[in-house]
Amino acid sequence: MKTSNRRHFLRQAAVVTGAAACLQHHWLNAADSKPHPICAFVKFLQELSHEDLAASIKRLGFDGIEGTIRPGGQILPEHVEEELPKLMTALKQHGLEMTIMASGINRADDPLSIKTLQTASKLGIKRYRMNYYRYDLNKPISRQLADFRSMAKDLADLNKELGMQAIYQNHAGARYLGSTLWDLSSLMEGIPVDQMAVGFDIRHAKVEAGMSWPVYWNMIQPHLGAVYVKDFLWKDGKVENVPLGKGWVDSGFFTKDRLHAFDGPISLHVEYLDHAGLKANTDALETDLATLRKWLA
Repeated sequence: MKTSNRRHFLRQAAVVTGAAACLQHHWLNAADSKPHPICAFVKFLQELSHEDLAASIKRLGFDGIEGTIRPGGQILPEHVEEELPKLMTALKQHGLEMTIMASGINRADDPLSIKTLQTASKLGIKRYRMNYYRYDLNKPISRQLADFRSMAKDLADLNKELGMQAIYQNHAGARYLGSTLWDLSSLMEGIPVDQMAVGFDIRHAKVEAGMSWPVYWNMIQPHLGAVYVKDFLWKDGKVENVPLGKGWVDSGFFTKDRLHAFDGPISLHVEYLDHAGLKANTDALETDLATLRKWLA
């Protein structure tokens, strides 16, 4: 080999080796990072004090909470200015975040909703789950959808001002906008995803679509902001909530190919014990989190 060719070859080899080392470093860092922060929906733990809730969630191994800042929640909207800073302090002391704030908000012209979002934004909360839009089945759906689309755009404009993102979760049931996701995709059309996005709930998608749920997943990709996880069975023609991995939701959803382009949060819901008490629901969160992490691995 001529000297000039050999030098060229060595330079090229060094470039390739360096690039490979950089890629290996990137892969290792990616493996060590948490592309999908996992939060616990704390609906059935909300009677705990802020400190006890944060300590419990930290012990269980979650990255944060989906806190209930809504009517009937841990913090009522009328108390948000006094209580939300206290909850955020407790979470931060345990290295946790308010990953998603579950709210009762779905419009931009309600003063209490505006105050809630302004307070949350000042405290660094970036996402909140919206309240649902519900159909009146005695009226034309298309006209109602147009009205809801106008409401959603106004709310998205408010989110832009506050630097927040609304999450609309699909929910099974005839009266919920978004139960089939076709209308939810229409609702989101033209709204930037950083202002309003879809929280894809695999449980509710499978209830509504059965084996066709991948169509829903494919359709909602441009609007995806979060993933919601829980499980169910059909029993005597009715839906029954069950522990994760015991029903129709399984590891097949949580593939690298399906989630590779998504780096948002995953919210784990435990609905099958309802009001069975703090210990039962805490144990259920711990068990289901272990199942979820095994699937994600």
